Amino acid sequence: MASPTSPEQSTTCPSCGAAATGKYCSNCGAPLAGATCSACAAELSPGAKFCHRCGTAVGGAAPTARESRTNALPWIVAALAFLALFAMAAGRGFNARRSNTVDGSQNALPQAGLDDRGVAANDGSDAVRAPDISSLSPQERADRLYNRVMMLASQGKVDSVQFFAPMALTAYQMLSPLNADQRYDMGRIGEVAGALPLAKAQADTILRENPNHLLGLILEARLATLAGDTTQLHSYERRLMAAEKAELARKRVEYSRHQDDIVNALQQARKSLGIKT
Repeated sequence: MASPTSPEQSTTCPSCGAAATGKYCSNCGAPLAGATCSACAAELSPGAKFCHRCGTAVGGAAPTARESRTNALPWIVAALAFLALFAMAAGRGFNARRSNTVDGSQNALPQAGLDDRGVAANDGSDAVRAPDISSLSPQERADRLYNRVMMLASQGKVDSVQFFAPMALTAYQMLSPLNADQRYDMGRIGEVAGALPLAKAQADTILRENPNHLLGLILEARLATLAGDTTQLHSYERRLMAAEKAELARKRVEYSRHQDDIVNALQQARKSLGIKT
């Protein structure tokens, strides 16, 4: 005959000091010897409030899958908010004003409405048809690119200037050997595009061939202004004033083409040097 089962041995709770039996104290709920973690099943130290392995509070239930999904919800919301913000910023950049970027469609060569680029349609409509650039000479292509760069520079479209300036310079390099008129154009393109050493080289070459050439002196004066060199600026302005009459009497083609530049430079020189007219 089997002997009856002995009653559970009584012990003292290490947390509250009450007499207790089993795996948990009936008075305070603290774990006793043999108690295990409900989350990871590790054996708990008597009186412990948290599992030493996983950190679960003693007496707490193991996290469920639903709780895990709930805890992830704030991260999902944050991710969606970030994506919405990114999409809004991208939309603003895409719809930015064209004046801040290179507008290839409107600034493409050739374009109606700039100089003589456009040819009116024969059907009586207001439409303008761009000329066939295949019929343009290398000089005409260079001239039109020069006019385009100067126009963009006057409008403050820096990005577009940087885009078209290399094309214009390449067009002029294909005209080699260059005359003073072409070198002045290259120098002006270099000036507005920030290629100042190139502009300086063109001005020096013009004046080496003719020390009194008005366009060479004007280009040097403009570069001295950009460099903040007042001494050099006044020197070139004095030379410009001294060469004015004799050079204009030569009626060079480039003087006629750049008449506005010459008139403006002479006016600025008189003002800068304090010469009254």
